[in-house]
Amino acid sequence: MADFFASCPQEMSVVLEKELNNLGFEKTERINSGVYFESSWEGCYRANLHSRLASRIYKPVLEFIAYDQEQLYREIQRHDFTKYIDPQQTLAIDTVINDCKLHDQRFVTMVIKDAIVDQFREKKGERPSIDSKNADLRIHVKGTKNTFWVALDTSGSGLYQRGYRREVGEAPIKENLAAGLIEIAEWDKQSAFVDPMCGAGTFLIEAALMALNIAPGTLRKRFGFQNWLNYKSDVWDKLVSEALNNEKEMIDFPILGYDIDRQVISKAKSNARLAGVDHVVKFQTEAVAVVKAPCEKGIMITNPPYGARIGEEDNLKDAYKDLGFTMKNHFKNWDCWILSGNKDLILEMKLKSSRRVFVYNGPIECRFLKYEMF
Repeated sequence: MADFFASCPQEMSVVLEKELNNLGFEKTERINSGVYFESSWEGCYRANLHSRLASRIYKPVLEFIAYDQEQLYREIQRHDFTKYIDPQQTLAIDTVINDCKLHDQRFVTMVIKDAIVDQFREKKGERPSIDSKNADLRIHVKGTKNTFWVALDTSGSGLYQRGYRREVGEAPIKENLAAGLIEIAEWDKQSAFVDPMCGAGTFLIEAALMALNIAPGTLRKRFGFQNWLNYKSDVWDKLVSEALNNEKEMIDFPILGYDIDRQVISKAKSNARLAGVDHVVKFQTEAVAVVKAPCEKGIMITNPPYGARIGEEDNLKDAYKDLGFTMKNHFKNWDCWILSGNKDLILEMKLKSSRRVFVYNGPIECRFLKYEMF
């Protein structure tokens, strides 16, 4: 069994594996939902601190087949869960069941909970409480065709929750998905970056964090593994100190965001300030039709509204027409990438894409489209 598993949004495992390799994890195995990697606990800390693309870092502890309650209970007790937390702390169990003989998700969760708390009673004389929201130890269980995969969530809250996005628009994109799309677009992190319909500014802030080499984990207050008995604070402090020392103070190219809504721009500025990148990301209230490139070459990435979440589709046709006009007339020699969950609105741009990547933004199947504006 691999030491750790980094989960990620669908279709992001290729760029996630590349990121983990760049972080020094050489032995990796990619599947669609993430990447297994071999590492020490220090490497687990480093992955949590530096990964921009992972949703969570898990520590797999069990994998077994179970067809009934007794078998499930017995298999769970094969692993010693008492070595992670004290009985005075809390735990939570997240269960996902698909095509199993034990098909009732709540029943499976109850059996696993009983097996773990009985283990605590037997070894410690008392048991931890259940806390579904802020547990010290969160256990993830996935049952598929009677095979159960059990892992410890080392991250706690999802890694996409950097901590800077207090203000969001009506259809926000998760931070790690935005970072993954930037990697797919192969931005060199040394040239101009523009989002002409920036909303809360997520693409721009993630780009700025990359350009300044700011580890996203330095923006968070806490990780799951910091609640555990085996947590080594000196190792963590060393990793954080190294990350902070490697940050850049300034860049010599523009990162610019525009939106027609003044209130949305205010939210984006607030988010950039919380992320510590407001000195390199500049925002302006501007209609997409009049946005112009700040220099001869660069990259545009934007996530315009799809109609599925915001308003009616007919009201958005003009916005897509204006976006197409701006790309053709104001961004020549630029690479432009559009994320959209509405192929009919994309047609309003009257442009032909040179590359197409299918991704999910939440439950919405989207196309991430590249337009080379020669």
